[in-house]
Amino acid sequence: MNIGHYLALNARRHPEKLALTHDDRAYTYEDLNRTVNRMANGLRELGIQKGEKVALMLANTESFPIAYYGLAKIGAVVVPMNFRLVAGEISYILRQSESVAVIADEGFEKIILEAKTDAPDLRHVIVAPAAGLEGHLSFSDILSAGEHEPGIAVLPEDDLQILYTSGTTGRPKGALFDHMRTLKGNIAFTGTLGFSVDDRFLHVAPFFHSAQLNIFLNPGMFLGLSHFVMREFNPVKVLEAIEKYRITYFFGVPTMYNMMIQASKSGDFDLSSIRSCAYGAAPMAAPLVRQSMDLFKTDRFYSLAGLTEGGPSGVYLSPDDHRTKIGCSGKHPLLLTEARLVDTDGNQPPAGVPGELLLRSELMMKQYYKQEAETAETIVDGWLHTGDVAVMDEDGFMTLVDRIKDMIISGGENIYSVEVENALYKLPKVLEAAVVGILDPDWGERVCAVVVLKPGESADVREIQDFCRLHMAGYKIPRSVVFVDSLPRNASGKLLKYEIRSRLRERQTHARTA
Repeated sequence: MNIGHYLALNARRHPEKLALTHDDRAYTYEDLNRTVNRMANGLRELGIQKGEKVALMLANTESFPIAYYGLAKIGAVVVPMNFRLVAGEISYILRQSESVAVIADEGFEKIILEAKTDAPDLRHVIVAPAAGLEGHLSFSDILSAGEHEPGIAVLPEDDLQILYTSGTTGRPKGALFDHMRTLKGNIAFTGTLGFSVDDRFLHVAPFFHSAQLNIFLNPGMFLGLSHFVMREFNPVKVLEAIEKYRITYFFGVPTMYNMMIQASKSGDFDLSSIRSCAYGAAPMAAPLVRQSMDLFKTDRFYSLAGLTEGGPSGVYLSPDDHRTKIGCSGKHPLLLTEARLVDTDGNQPPAGVPGELLLRSELMMKQYYKQEAETAETIVDGWLHTGDVAVMDEDGFMTLVDRIKDMIISGGENIYSVEVENALYKLPKVLEAAVVGILDPDWGERVCAVVVLKPGESADVREIQDFCRLHMAGYKIPRSVVFVDSLPRNASGKLLKYEIRSRLRERQTHARTA
C-alpha cells in the first residue's frame, strides 16, 4: 500500500505494455520499473534516508516520474518545485521543507547554486541527465545502481510529498500528504473521471502541479495505462501529438483550450481518438467550453474545481451535467469527499447567495508542513476552508465566483470577478479577461477589466462597457478597462490577480503624483 509498489505490480502484470514516452524515448512497464529501481537504489547509496525530503526542479520529461517513484520506493518525501521560480523563492522552499537534496534539469545549476547558500540542510544537487557545474552529481550516475527492488518498508501512513501552493497571494505553503491519501486519490479520480487501463494520457500541464501529478500521473501509473509526456505547451504541437499518439484523455487549463482553438485554424488535425477531456485550475467560461467541445468533437467534458490542499479534491461537473449546467463548477463532490457551502455564521446560504466552499475528504492534506497556525486556520473541525466563494442555484449546482481575498466591494456591494469575466468572454473580440478591484476615493473600490483582444481585433472602453451593460447590473460594469497583450499567470495557469492589482494601483499612484 504505497505509491512505488503499484509500479512494480504493473511491471509484473503487463511488462511489455508501453508505460511512458517522451520525445523518442519509450519505456515499457518493465523498463520503467527497472529504471525507477536503479534511481531508488542509487539514492540510497548516496545516503538519502527514509523520511528525508528531496526537491525536484524538473520539467515534463521522463526524469520526473523516474525520480518521483524512485524516491517513493525508499520512503523519501518528494518536494516538487515550480521550475520557473527565482533563486529567493527556491531557497525559501528548500529551507522550509528541510530538503537534503535537489534533482534538477540541466540549465538550473546556477540558480540552485545561488539558492543553496540559504538552504542549510541541502547536501546534494543531482543534475539530469548529466552533471553541470563542479560539485554537482549526475542523474545518469545515480541510475548506475542495481535494478532490484530496494526492499524498504514504506507504510501507508508514511509521508510521500509536500506540494507547495501556487503562491498567488504571497509565500507558498507546503501541503503534506502521505501515501494513503494519494492512493485514495487514485481510486477517487479513477472512479469519478472514468479512467480505463486502455487510456492514453497526454501530459502537458507541469507535473509539479497537483492536478497533473495527482489526478492523472499517479492514477495512470496505478492503473497501468500509457503516458505521453510533453516538456512544454505549444498548441500546434499538442494537437499534432494527440493525432500522432491517438490520445484518448486530455487535461488542460482554460488558457490551453483557448490557444488550441486558435491554433486549430492553421491546420487540419485528426482528434477523433479523444473520448474525454477535463479542465481545471481556473474557471472556464461557457462559450469557451462549447468551442472546445466543437474542437474535439465530444461532449464528454469534466469541470474540476479543487485545490492543492484538497488532494486536489473538490466538486466536479460531469458530462451529463454539462448539457444543462454548462458554466457551473459542479454539484457533486469527488469520491471520498464531502462538500458544503457556508455563510459567515457557518450556515448554508439560500440559493443565489454567496458562501465559502468547505471540503472534508480522505484525500486532503495532513497539514501545512511546519505551519501549525496556518493549518489550524484552514482545517477547522475536520473541514477544509478553501477560501473559494461560490453560489448555489435551486438545483444544488455551485459556481465558483471568486476567492474571498479577490472579492470586490464597491459602495457596499459585493462584486464577484468571475461573473464579470464570464460576460466579457461572450464578446467575440475578447481572447482573455481578468477583473479586479482598484482603489476609488468615493466607492472604496471600483471594477477594472484587464482585456486581451484576439489578434487583429480592436475595441475601446465604451464598447466593452456597453456590451457588459447587456449582461449585468450597472454597479458590476467595469469603470476602467485596460487593454494588454497578455495576462500574468503562474505555471499552473492561474491568474496572478495580486500582480494585476499591484500594477494597476502602482499606475494609480503615479498618475496622482504626476
